[in-house]
Formats: sequence, C-alpha cells, structure tokens
Amino acid sequence: MLSQRGRLAWVVGYSLGVDLGTTVIAAAVARGSRAQTCHLGDRSPLMPAVLYVDQLGTMLTGEPASRRGLIDPDRMARYVKRQLGDPTPVLLGGQPHSVPYLLNTLLRGVVHTVTELEGEPPERIVLAHPGNWSPLRRARFEEVARIPGFHDTVTISAPEAAAEHYTASRHLDDGTLVAVYDLGGGALDVALLRRCAGGFEYVGAPTGIERLGGIDFDEAIIEFVNYASGGALNGLDMADPRTSRALAQLREDCTAAKEALSTDTDTILPVYLADRNIEVHITRADFENLIRAGIESSVGALQQALRSARVAPTELAAVLLLGGSSRIPLVARMVSEALGCPVPVDPRPKAAVALGAAVAHLAPDSTRHAPAGRAESGQHAYQWPVPPSPPRPSVPPLPPAPSDPHDDQKTEEADWQTTSIWPRLVTGVAVLAAFVVITLVVVALVIRLR
Repeated sequence: MLSQRGRLAWVVGYSLGVDLGTTVIAAAVARGSRAQTCHLGDRSPLMPAVLYVDQLGTMLTGEPASRRGLIDPDRMARYVKRQLGDPTPVLLGGQPHSVPYLLNTLLRGVVHTVTELEGEPPERIVLAHPGNWSPLRRARFEEVARIPGFHDTVTISAPEAAAEHYTASRHLDDGTLVAVYDLGGGALDVALLRRCAGGFEYVGAPTGIERLGGIDFDEAIIEFVNYASGGALNGLDMADPRTSRALAQLREDCTAAKEALSTDTDTILPVYLADRNIEVHITRADFENLIRAGIESSVGALQQALRSARVAPTELAAVLLLGGSSRIPLVARMVSEALGCPVPVDPRPKAAVALGAAVAHLAPDSTRHAPAGRAESGQHAYQWPVPPSPPRPSVPPLPPAPSDPHDDQKTEEADWQTTSIWPRLVTGVAVLAAFVVITLVVVALVIRLR
C-alpha cells in the first residue's frame, strides 16, 4: 500500500536534482516550486559515493558498499569522480570498468532509491557538475547522465544550481552579483554569477583547484597520526589483508575526526593495527595548521576570480559557502577576512546544489547557462535548450545496467584479432618472398661483377 506521499506522487510529478559528489551524493525532489532533500541512506540523507563488487559479480553502491568495503577493500572503489576524463579503467574486483560506467551505476542507484520512496520515477533528472570543468570532462559527464528509460536527463553547473537554491528563499533583482565558493570532498569550485531574466549568467570564467577538498584533509590527518605515533604506519605489511582493513577503517575514523573538529575543539582518534592499538589526540588547532596552506590557496582562487571579472567584494550581494568542507570554521574565517565582510555558511552545505538543481527546471525561460570551460576572463557561457518533458515511464523499477564500454572494447579487439589474422599472414609471406628475391638478385649481381 502506498503512503500518502506516494499517492500524491501519482497525481503530481516531480523533478529530481542530484549532486554526484566525489565522496557523497545528495538528492532532492521538487514538486512545483518546493524542494526537499531525499533520504538516500539508513543513517544519513547523503549516500556515500562508494561501489563494491562481491564474489558473484554483483555491484553494490552507497552504505552497503561502504560497509563491505571495510572488510574487503580490494573490491571497493571510492573517489571515482576524480578520475573522470582519465581513460585508465578502474579495477574493481579484478575487472576493469570505465569511470563513466561506475558513475552511471551510482546515479542509477540514486534514481532507484528515490523511485521507491516517491512511488514513481521522476519526470526529469537534473544532474549537477562543477562549473570549472573542461569541455572534455563535461562531455564524459554527459555519458554518465544517460540512464536507460530516462530521456529527460539534463545537466547544470553546480554554481548555477547553488544560486537557484539561494534565490528560492529570497528575491534577487536582475544584475545582482553572487559568488559561489564550493569546497567539497574532491575539489574547489569558484564562480561569479549575475542574476538575469530566467536564471543566472557567469561573470568572467569559473575557476577552482583540482584535488583540494575533504579527501586531502583526511590525508593530512593520516599523516598527523603517523607522525604522532612515531611512524606506526611506515612499517606496515601492505600484502597483509589485515593491513588493508586497518587502513580502510583508519580513513573512516579520520573523516569522522575531521567532521567532529568542526564543532568540537579536540577529539581522540583510535588506530587499530594488526600488532597494536593506539590512540592519537588531535586538536582543532592541530588540524587547522595541517590544512591552512590549502585553504589559503582556495581563498586566493576566489580573489583571483574577483580580479579577473573586475568585481569588488563590496559589489557582491552574497558569498555562498557550499560543500561539506566549508563547514570547517577556518574556511569561513579566512574567506571573511579576505573579503572584509561576514560570510555565513549555508545550513545544509552538502545539499544546497541538489536542492537548486531540483528547482532549476522551473526557470521562466527555456534555456540554461553553462560555463564554457576554462575560458578567457569575461567570456560568457553558451546556452543550451531544455527539451520538453516526455511522458513518464510507467514502470518504477530501473532497467538493467548498460554494458561497460570496456567490455565492448575487449570484444572489438578479439574480433579484430580473429578477422585480421589471414590478411596479416598473407602480407607477411609476400614480404618474405620479396626479401628472398631481392637477396638472390643482389647475390647474382655480385657474382657477375667478379
């Protein structure tokens, strides 16, 4: 029997906004102009961006994948989004998989969960991506958005989605400027946007820093643990499965410690190794010293974006601090000091992009503004049309997963080797015969000259 929420869903369709992050995934649904987050996990509204393949070849995502990955880390893949654009496949359970395929698997898991919660599939899926991505990475991301059975899947840049979420609770006049500082798990995304009829447009070129985010802050804590414990991690036997499990658990504990230090002044990190157990005490001051250089670089990227667009901090109506790492007190403090004004942190920094993406399709005009990659300062984005919404699929369960492109590549290679062996053999024989004839002619000439 459907819940009241489910029965209403059959009458009023909804749009699904998804922020497919490097470490976590957020989703939100919008009916009309109201959006709300979806509870993707058992313990949190967010879903870990983790995949796991069991011994039967079944691929799991989210919390089940994270739990099993602590026991058998070699069958787990995380931080996949960072590798988008790299043609090197990801080995998962001993089998290669392309990055777009794995990200598509995560996205299908989100859609399946939301479909079960809402009682029907979404009318439209709006998928957010970093604003500073190159055209190549955006093109690969378009492959991620192709879900079988869902033809109305569009993409939007994360800064635009965040600005849409900001305007959902307050009015902004045309021409109003806002800055977006999105420090998530994997990278920094910085952009300046101007309110215009129907949405937002970019002012200057979006920028950012690759490989600066929560993952790198976790690594800094791991380095601190190793130093504080007298190099306890240096002599570990990496071939021992117990070591892999211990390091996987340590990474989870370092992430928890990082998040705890956003609200507490110190915490204790348990370290469970194969031969001993230790505890490491870390304070907020210790953590801030570890990441200060990285935060300074991120603030410099924001200041550079303002300079390149010739925008003074006083011209900004708001600075939107987004991403889970923006909750670190040092971030707001340093951004505020650099701009000379107080900068509030969004109460839901991990969900803001998904909430904005869910309502982005409600803009009065039918176009969206997307950045043109790493363009020159002042270059505006191209516009792409949002297609009309087709009829919704009538069957809630998702179709089977698309085949991995690497499987097609291996098949093509096998076919090429099979079909081309005879022409190659004939060519080789012809070359050998020509070589023999030339050799005989040369020998005959030499004998004749003598």
